Amino acid sequence: MVGGAALVSCSEENTAGTNAVASGGSFEFVSPGGQTSIHYKSEERKKVADFAGTDLSGDGEISLTDFDGQVVVLNAWGQWCGPCRSESDDLQRVQEKLEKHGGGTVLGINVRDNVKEKPQDFVKDNGITYPSIYDPPFKTALALGGVPASVIPTTIVLDKQHRPAHIFLKEVTDKELWEQVEPLLNEDE
Repeated sequence: MVGGAALVSCSEENTAGTNAVASGGSFEFVSPGGQTSIHYKSEERKKVADFAGTDLSGDGEISLTDFDGQVVVLNAWGQWCGPCRSESDDLQRVQEKLEKHGGGTVLGINVRDNVKEKPQDFVKDNGITYPSIYDPPFKTALALGGVPASVIPTTIVLDKQHRPAHIFLKEVTDKELWEQVEPLLNEDE
């Protein structure tokens, strides 16, 4: 959860009062008024940079481009994080709905877990089927337009063009997440 501190992304442009800012045509994160649930209309969305990382379940690599043309629900999490542990079953239910629909995936980004076996055990013990990138220092935050690396859990709903449509800077439920995901499944690319 975010306390009283405002979340701000700095750039050369004046970003006061805006949600998404185009800087060279890419997404830049801003949290107006310290909001923890931020929605972006289609015309406000800007693409995030591609990123890749080690697959938590093995030695392979996962890239955002592996999911081209699909809705992707990014979730920064850690097995040490109480709210992350609590929302994992909600994220799994959304993954199952996405699998049924065939139009997207949840993609975890495991952060601040310096011993890989701990999050691997958590995934196995909790029946989580969606993939996760193993990224202890959360380098991926840079590719995501400066999403605050200190706010865990963070969930970013990307449309089929991999543009942020909604960002949650808090624990999320399957109901509130699906309300943001479902309309994107029917959007044209």
